[in-house]
Amino acid sequence: MPEKATNMELQTTTIEGVTYAVVQDGKPVYVDAGKTIAFDAVGTRDTIGRLNGEAKGHRERAEKAETALKVFEGLDPEQARKALETVSGLDAKKLIDAGQVETVKAEITKAYQEKLDAAEARAKGLEGTLHKEMIGGAFARSKTIADKFAIPADLVQARFGGNFKLEDGRVVAYDQTGNKLYSKASPGNAADFDEALELLVDAYPYRDSILKGEIRAGGGAQAPNGATGAKTIKRDAFMALAPAEQAARVKDGFAIAD
Repeated sequence: MPEKATNMELQTTTIEGVTYAVVQDGKPVYVDAGKTIAFDAVGTRDTIGRLNGEAKGHRERAEKAETALKVFEGLDPEQARKALETVSGLDAKKLIDAGQVETVKAEITKAYQEKLDAAEARAKGLEGTLHKEMIGGAFARSKTIADKFAIPADLVQARFGGNFKLEDGRVVAYDQTGNKLYSKASPGNAADFDEALELLVDAYPYRDSILKGEIRAGGGAQAPNGATGAKTIKRDAFMALAPAEQAARVKDGFAIAD
């Protein structure tokens, strides 16, 4: 089902009988479902420009992969094998003359298959690299993760990475029910990475355990249970825990050690 639309209204204030728009840090403020959102028009424009630049780079890499595969364009594997079986050089002719037809057929088929396998491996490698660069890089560079999360970026990616996909050279996010996440600050457009991540975290039942204390409880919040960072848990042991157990460790003030 498509995401239910919400009404965003410009937040206003009245001074001496005159109504003004509320502005925060030079940005008009809108109200959506009880939450205030400062619409960053300049930031939206810059983000679009950056994403277009990244998309261009990824598109050029994809075009390289397509060029490498063009040598096999239009080839039917079975027909190609049959055609190759009819080709013979001087060495092949000697083998045929010696009655070793099956040996020639096997060598030609093997050479063709090796080229086909190598091309497919290169294409899969490029696809994997593209996915790692765009989605993994988004988690690693996220200002939201650096500023608001109590766990490192790789653990955030381990939990929410499956909600992000590559579509037409862009990173897009989907909620747990498979609906694409749309921006509240830029209606009609897919949410950018940080906004989508915040939407996913808002719906996560253990959000308070993965966010920094001041984010989940307001300024001046203390570390859970008076934790001082003295307690640690190995990263591999932490990753082996169920989500509820991970949340409990973070809440108890455990630091994750490599």
